[in-house]
Amino acid sequence: MRRLLLLRNPALNDGVKEFKDSSGHSLIDYPRPSVAVDTAVLTVAGGSICVLLVRRADGDRAGEWALPGTLLRERERLDQAVLRCLREKAGILGRVPRQLRVFDDPARDDRGWVLSVAHVDVVPLRELGEALASEEARLASVAGEPGAVAGLPYGHADIVAKAVEWMQAAYAEAPDPGALLEEPFTLKDLRELHEVVAGSSLMRDTFRRFMEPKLAGTGQMSDGVRGRPSRLWVRARS
Repeated sequence: MRRLLLLRNPALNDGVKEFKDSSGHSLIDYPRPSVAVDTAVLTVAGGSICVLLVRRADGDRAGEWALPGTLLRERERLDQAVLRCLREKAGILGRVPRQLRVFDDPARDDRGWVLSVAHVDVVPLRELGEALASEEARLASVAGEPGAVAGLPYGHADIVAKAVEWMQAAYAEAPDPGALLEEPFTLKDLRELHEVVAGSSLMRDTFRRFMEPKLAGTGQMSDGVRGRPSRLWVRARS
């Protein structure tokens, strides 16, 4: 491992110190990738997991659909870039997407060497109204439109696949962690949502035994419009 020497660069006026190695090379002497942030905004609509896509406005792929994404600006934090992108490209405010993973295949982006720090957020459909009011945004069903998702540019299909895996793992451990259901809800409502996320049917009694300890009863019953009256629940607050 080459020894690093700490040198002051008088050209820098922001107090940042420049490192040089034993060959006299600084960090800017080495090839560096650009860094992008791309966010998979997931929801459930029409009985399927869906991902939010936005129409690209510039570049060689203008007019194509992709995940909301942007290149990191100088001195910008990742979370700042994510929030800026969601605000400017999808009109989404007040969210806290979580970092999913880094996608670093050098060939993932045909524009050049671009690392993507992918993020994921599960957003209730009712909170996407402003985004979907624009013709520049739409939802794509992960199950119902596999071609639309598989054809996304910049390796975004891989990001969507990992984001869906993350969502399924989260829903396997907790009742509706993305708060897709409005409270209160019945166990039947909750199980049907979890079945959509899992992509398979779930045993009713097994699901009830696992989820009930993680819920809080309201002491009220449903109105029975959808079958027999059932107990109403909310997600337990920690």
